[in-house]
Amino acid sequence: METFIHAYSWVDIRFLLQGLWVTIYVSLISIVLSFVVGLILGLIRYMKIKYLSAIVGFIIDIIRNLPLLLIIFFTYFGLPQLGIVTNPTSASITALVIFEGAMLAEIVRSGIGSVDPGQMEGARSNGMSYSQAMYHVVMPQALHNMIPALLSQFVSLAKDTSLATIIVLPELLYHAQIIYSQNTTYLIPMYVIIAVMYFIICFCLSQVANYLQKKYNN
Repeated sequence: METFIHAYSWVDIRFLLQGLWVTIYVSLISIVLSFVVGLILGLIRYMKIKYLSAIVGFIIDIIRNLPLLLIIFFTYFGLPQLGIVTNPTSASITALVIFEGAMLAEIVRSGIGSVDPGQMEGARSNGMSYSQAMYHVVMPQALHNMIPALLSQFVSLAKDTSLATIIVLPELLYHAQIIYSQNTTYLIPMYVIIAVMYFIICFCLSQVANYLQKKYNN
């Protein structure tokens, strides 16, 4: 117990909170950007545009079958070789957006596909254009169906930020490693508080998703 008390000194807690802020910052930006990318790519793949949908589908399949860690290494070490300067934060966000965007694209495609085709046909017969019917009729129903899968992917994204510690992103796990490397007796207390902090992040995401689902149901 004494070890826990010393490990949770204000100096260490403040240092961990700085790492937590980086984790939240990277997660939120990646969630927003990957959702936009996934939505666009999912629509393109669903609409079966000649050649374009096939190319997008091929790229998505490649990315989905690559380990995230490899993409992180590429964005941090590979992009500078191509003349694109990155830092740990931008490289981590880019890698997460690429990887999660591909995952979300499949969720979007399957979500739209789960909507009864009669909804689109009915909207078109009432004089709506294809884009109007998709935006006003199909997408709201598709988003409702996608909420559980989207939540699961967003939670996975938040946890995947810990992989970026390999490129020295100053996030939660990296700060914890610095603390317990100075005193190995702090190892268990650090992992305990990391687990609590990640639980809080994921719990908040689930609460937001539950709120949105109730809002759609009403």
